[in-house]
Amino acid sequence: MLNLILFGPPGAGKGTQSDLLMKQYNLTYISTGETLRNEIKMGTPLGLQAKNIIESGGLVDDEIIVQIIGNALQSEKNSDGFLFDGFPRTYVQAYILDGLFTGLQTSLSKIIILDISDEECTKRLLQRAKEQDRSDDNVAVIRKRLQEYHNKTYPLLDFYKDTDKLVKVNGLGTTQEVFDRINHQIIEEINSKPVNIMVYGYPGSGKTTQAKKLADEFNLTYISTSELLRTEIQTNSVLAKQIQPYLDKGLLVPDEIVIRLIEKKLRNTDGLKRGYVFKGYPRTMVQAYILDGIMKKKNCAINCVINLQVPHLQLVKRLDARAKTDERMPYDDSAATIVARLEEHAQRNDAIVNYYRKSQILVDVDGQGCKNDVYERIKNHVHRAIRNLR
Repeated sequence: MLNLILFGPPGAGKGTQSDLLMKQYNLTYISTGETLRNEIKMGTPLGLQAKNIIESGGLVDDEIIVQIIGNALQSEKNSDGFLFDGFPRTYVQAYILDGLFTGLQTSLSKIIILDISDEECTKRLLQRAKEQDRSDDNVAVIRKRLQEYHNKTYPLLDFYKDTDKLVKVNGLGTTQEVFDRINHQIIEEINSKPVNIMVYGYPGSGKTTQAKKLADEFNLTYISTSELLRTEIQTNSVLAKQIQPYLDKGLLVPDEIVIRLIEKKLRNTDGLKRGYVFKGYPRTMVQAYILDGIMKKKNCAINCVINLQVPHLQLVKRLDARAKTDERMPYDDSAATIVARLEEHAQRNDAIVNYYRKSQILVDVDGQGCKNDVYERIKNHVHRAIRNLR
């Protein structure tokens, strides 16, 4: 999940940037004041408690605040993260937020500070007061609000200063210029997360092309079992001699051998890249379970399964065209072998797709059109999957 805190003095443009961030990344806006008012309006037990305290002239304590914020976080199921405004305000609340995130099995992604001088804020607020006829935005009030911001915010930032979460963004310029600076920081955060992807689809759906594009852009190790087998054959190793008879007869290489090749690839590339992209593996339910086990041994998992969808007639045309190029595969020789290959895949397809769909990590992607258009569709889904990583 993408969880952000946006700090900035009055007049820095937090409201405008918050709206843009929520729209761009499907975030839920969490404001202490707004959340508290909603609880009171709905007449919940917590809301009634808070109302009694406020009406008696008291301040709502952290015990109530933490429950209200916790309810707001747990009730939102459709967003890809949260954007906080006005929380946390103190050291205690910063620890509270950490605890709330731990309960949700997620964490804070970034704290973005809109860096802008008091003089510029004052100028903006006075202009706004003039345009909106707001007598409350005078120099004395503005100075007090800015002082309150500094008194409360700076000590809180000390809580996060030794982490890599804190980033200052120049708040001067047009709305779009400021948003682009913020967005740059968020994209860097997203691109730093480890991720493991699987590209699935029928023969001819474009798995190889798209998986290699993902590997290049997202700094992933590309893993194709067919390439692993071909590479091993060239080594003339003991394992290669076990593999060759199966390839000569056009038979599937036993899972015991394929597992060793995958584990060897993982060992040799461990730590070199951000993660892995698997092309065309698993091909069976047994292999799906095997892959889960292999990834678990590395303390990770498949985070996103791209299911490329192309009509069967289009697949036949693509494979027939590929047979006339240097990229031809053994099963591209004739229409009969192509159809047999597609039928073989169809027998396993539903079980594998349903397996990953139940885990809510599979997305169907239209594989028709030019390669770049298809890749853009895939990339959008991958970016969202990465944002949703807990």
